[in-house]
Amino acid sequence: MKPMIERHHYFKLKEEFATTGGRQEFAEKLATGLPGLPGVENVVVGLPADDDALVWDVALRMDFASLEAIEAYRADPSHRAFVDAEVAPKIEIKKIWNFIRQS
Repeated sequence: MKPMIERHHYFKLKEEFATTGGRQEFAEKLATGLPGLPGVENVVVGLPADDDALVWDVALRMDFASLEAIEAYRADPSHRAFVDAEVAPKIEIKKIWNFIRQS
């Protein structure tokens, strides 16, 4: 069985969106807008649970079958349209890493 790839995103929102309500709204957009896009197997969105986690406003994990599936997803016009409309205008900083799931 081929290992699953976890794509981890961490977002620091622009100041006007870095509120409790702004974080929640952004998280809901991710949770509803990303499932169903090509190659996306699973989406998990998280908000800070304590003050230490507030370094980042929103965490996102997406599962893909392969690195190739991620590249196809990234190039897909529906993904680009979602990012351009819902993500990019609200973020100050983003960090993204891919990991091979071990269990």
